[in-house]
Amino acid sequence: MTQKTRMKLLPGLAVLGVALSAATAFATAEADRQELIQYYTAKFPNVKLEDYVDGALAFDPDSKAEYDAVMEFPPFVADIETGRKMWETPFKNGKTYADCIPNGGRQIAGNYPMFDEAKGRVITLEDVINDCRVANGEEPYKYTDMKTMGVLTAYARSLSDGMLVNVKVEGPGAMAAYEDGKKTFFSRSGQLNFACASCHVQNSGSRLRSERISPAIGHTVHWPVFRGGDKLETLQSRYAGCFKSVRAVSAPQGSPTLNNLEYFESSLSNGLPMKANVFRK
Repeated sequence: MTQKTRMKLLPGLAVLGVALSAATAFATAEADRQELIQYYTAKFPNVKLEDYVDGALAFDPDSKAEYDAVMEFPPFVADIETGRKMWETPFKNGKTYADCIPNGGRQIAGNYPMFDEAKGRVITLEDVINDCRVANGEEPYKYTDMKTMGVLTAYARSLSDGMLVNVKVEGPGAMAAYEDGKKTFFSRSGQLNFACASCHVQNSGSRLRSERISPAIGHTVHWPVFRGGDKLETLQSRYAGCFKSVRAVSAPQGSPTLNNLEYFESSLSNGLPMKANVFRK
């Protein structure tokens, strides 16, 4: 995708899907990332790349100051502690998550989502957790259950805080999944006829009601978040909420569609440090 094509797409996104497929046939994930970085740098010259880990807070010093104050004594510490206890509690066979998840679960979350060649599809950290459970004779958790998968993932991702995102898109299968996620990101849907890019590219930094809209770069590094300090929300539950907001029917959480979307968007944050479990209004 050339910069010229991108700039034609952004103002109205009217021909986004057609131009995207035509312009990106030979693009690589890294080329897309660099192009978006250039776009945001031109749009927000005073925002440093490393500040995008803070999402929309990078555009709003007052909200960032409020966030910093809340994070000194996070109101969701009890939820993370619940996740830790779940993580460390042995399965019925005596093993734990650390026994069957790579590197004991530490400093790995930045590698996910990952294209699994053996399975022929993208897998997320939630898939890894459920695969571990099933391999040890336990029932898998539902993606949508915040009291189980939600709090467990919140703790698991905290074990990778500070890790630089390193999502790899290599090989034809991975590229196909990446392109599928990219298509979802740039395709309009719902009665309001919005794409993810309508907000997080074209209107990033703008205000939606009282809040600023976050950019796609850095968007995936800080999940899960705690809305209002106590409502846990995962990235894919946020995706589902966005589709609902534009009056579209979301694909199920954990489906190939949302996994590929997470794969595409996560790759845009390669090189940025992870920071799970943050406060959001």
